[in-house]
Amino acid sequence: MKVVTVTLNPALDRQFIIEEFSTNAYHRIKDHKHMVMSPGGKGINVSMALARLGVSSIAIGILGGYTGRVLLTELNKVSPLISTSFVHIEEETRENIVIVDPVNHTMTSIDSPGPRVERKAIELLMKRYEIYLSRVEAVVLSGSLPQGLTGEIYGKMAKMARERGKTVFFDMIDEYLTPALEICVPDVVKPDVRGSVTVLGERLEKLEDYVDAAVRLVKKGCKLVVISYEVKNDVVATQDGVWLISTPEEVEPETILGAGDAYVAAMVYKRLTDRSANMLDVAKFGYAAALAKTRKLTKEMPTYDEINEALGLCTLERLR
Repeated sequence: MKVVTVTLNPALDRQFIIEEFSTNAYHRIKDHKHMVMSPGGKGINVSMALARLGVSSIAIGILGGYTGRVLLTELNKVSPLISTSFVHIEEETRENIVIVDPVNHTMTSIDSPGPRVERKAIELLMKRYEIYLSRVEAVVLSGSLPQGLTGEIYGKMAKMARERGKTVFFDMIDEYLTPALEICVPDVVKPDVRGSVTVLGERLEKLEDYVDAAVRLVKKGCKLVVISYEVKNDVVATQDGVWLISTPEEVEPETILGAGDAYVAAMVYKRLTDRSANMLDVAKFGYAAALAKTRKLTKEMPTYDEINEALGLCTLERLR
């Protein structure tokens, strides 16, 4: 195993493709291919994307009830490159629903809050996490938290990993990111700005705000910062400067499910397999993976060849 992915609030994802979707209306799904059930949660998605790239990982976290058992069964079918070690609780794992309308180019998401997790389950998970740290090179801490947990847990887990010389990747909303950074700064951070466009407590509106936020994170000690800007742009900051990565290719909103997780997985892959790559190369490879993912309607992760093909469509503009 090269990577441990942590998913504290997994979800059983149900994706429906419905043309001309509207509220307060009756819809019939045309084909079984237009309804997909898959294991979810950002860390789990990263493990599935890494498996497509031939990288082994162990997915750990909290699973609960019948839904949790279904999720684990489905995850174990994905790839032999994914090992699992989840702590099981009684309360049900959440289910998320995504409705994709390829005609109107919309994606409607309904995310459940997840179960309440007791201290005993967290203590058991932390013991397992500490054991697995000795077997991997990198750690991915990402996604939402179940009820009863705060962002400090991500900071504690990052600190444990950094003390053991592991590369740490963050992908989370600012509610968790800001307190986590007070405890430990990761190597790579990709703030999740999908719901609330906020980083370090500051609302991001114009491009300059994104640049300033990325620079602040680098000054805190992050080696690479990636912040999504609009649908198909990313502000990327390293100790050497700030760039905007974009593409001339059209990207439709209904195709972005899982793109962020493909991005993180590809950055992990590049960092682990190409020691000659600088941090900008790492970010560019991640962007290409996200772009390759958007060519698929379902949450199917891209292959290495698909990412390489998309690399040629990435453009770089230096901002600072």
